[in-house]
Amino acid sequence: MCRSVELRQAVLARNDEGARELRARLLARGTVVVNLLSSPGSGKTALLEAELGLARERGIAVAALTADLATENDAVRLARSGVPVKQVLTDGLCHLETGMLTGQLAGWLPEGTRLLFVENVGNLVCPASYDLGESLRVVLASVTEGEDKPLKYPTAFGLANLVLVTKADLAAAVEFDEAAFLAAVARVNPGVEVVHTSARTGQGVGELLERALAVLDGVPVHRPVMAGAPQHGHTHGDGHGHTHPHAHPHEDEDEHDHEHAVAETS
Repeated sequence: MCRSVELRQAVLARNDEGARELRARLLARGTVVVNLLSSPGSGKTALLEAELGLARERGIAVAALTADLATENDAVRLARSGVPVKQVLTDGLCHLETGMLTGQLAGWLPEGTRLLFVENVGNLVCPASYDLGESLRVVLASVTEGEDKPLKYPTAFGLANLVLVTKADLAAAVEFDEAAFLAAVARVNPGVEVVHTSARTGQGVGELLERALAVLDGVPVHRPVMAGAPQHGHTHGDGHGHTHPHAHPHEDEDEHDHEHAVAETS
């Protein structure tokens, strides 16, 4: 058991080192990474498509990389926005890691890209533990998922710089208890901003883009101190304030010699 924990910690430490290097390199060229996390079916792709389309209309150079275990469906949807999009198939892995992201960006990310949106694998467990070199970490939850989602997944919500509530137009139909949800968020991440959105009605569309542009302009983001879960207790040297839980629920983290299939959509 101790050996397993040591291996997991080593994997996370190696990932964090790569994330620091990637973040510094991208920021030096004027690119901010936005890492989007959610459970499957949260409406993440629909909202991101709307945000990308708005960015294109405003002449903002953005790109998107989307990760899934299988299919290119999300990349096809996002490509309708008219911005550069790349699909990463993780070959069964339930999250992205910095090394995977770095490899996909090489030779693909267009020069002059200001914002890179990374749509992580639909999963609120594994992706929460991996810094991808992002400057803004966003967690999304739909009103159909229940008010206690932040309490069930305290690591994901506790490390967020921003929380987006999606499918807000369905709130009344599913009797979404907004006060209970906000209280749950506040328990695991005091002070984090919560924004309500609906890709269908347009409510809140553009808010994610504005927050990302603010980071690009140097506006400080909310720095969470995650409540309710054990942490490494280290801080990134470049001021990126993420901490990570000690253990990660993969038993084979010492391997990671996966062949990742990649499909690209221009």
